[in-house]
Amino acid sequence: MIHPTAIIDPTAVIADDVIIGPYTTVGADVEIGAGCEIKSHVVINGPTKIGKNNRIFQFSSIGEEPQDKKFDGEPTRLEIGDNNLIRESVTINRGTVQGGGITRIGSNNWIMAYVHIAHDCLIGNDNIFANNASLAGHVIVDDFVILGGFTLVSQFNYLGSHSFSAMGSVISRNVPPYVLVSGHMAKPVGVNVEGLRRRQFNDTQIKNIRQAYKVIYRSGFRLEEAQQRVHDIKQDADELSVLTAFLANQEGGIIR
Repeated sequence: MIHPTAIIDPTAVIADDVIIGPYTTVGADVEIGAGCEIKSHVVINGPTKIGKNNRIFQFSSIGEEPQDKKFDGEPTRLEIGDNNLIRESVTINRGTVQGGGITRIGSNNWIMAYVHIAHDCLIGNDNIFANNASLAGHVIVDDFVILGGFTLVSQFNYLGSHSFSAMGSVISRNVPPYVLVSGHMAKPVGVNVEGLRRRQFNDTQIKNIRQAYKVIYRSGFRLEEAQQRVHDIKQDADELSVLTAFLANQEGGIIR
């Protein structure tokens, strides 16, 4: 299952059924789980742990040193979950000690060609990053987020679950759950209704989310006032609990 031209460090731990293509390099302190397929000309450096059933396409660089001038060779890590698709020329860097020491990718993510995920990013599950999307260091992405092609996210930002960015967006503030953003600099343009319907949100849930969006973005309230009003209308609407928790825990302000 390993092509004879591949270079595998003897300390790498690779499951028996892993497929590794020609001219791929797997470095020291790398672990690759069962069912993975690593195509040709991929470079994987450690410490890196890759879960099960991932597919990594040619010319990707996985687990390389962070692009951070403070990095001084510390043994930081990259962890990748299960069932991720990582397309051509994707770059995913390890963490830094200043950022917690780890970059983490969850499971079931679709990461298209030329995406860059920088040091200390924490990525959830079931996300889609279209071609050339780039995340600077320390970005947090929850679940079911879609980044349009050529989206840029600046460092230390937090993208809430089910949020969506249009092609070419430049995101410099936190994006709350469910919000669709567009532009340079990115601005909120509505609720990600189509994405919510695909995730089986019903009409009542979408109506509640739209109401909360209007409170935050159309009412003229300061963020603290809007946060309280969304909390007051939440009642038994679990979908708004995600939003109120995000607003309470984010730092640096939301995109407005």
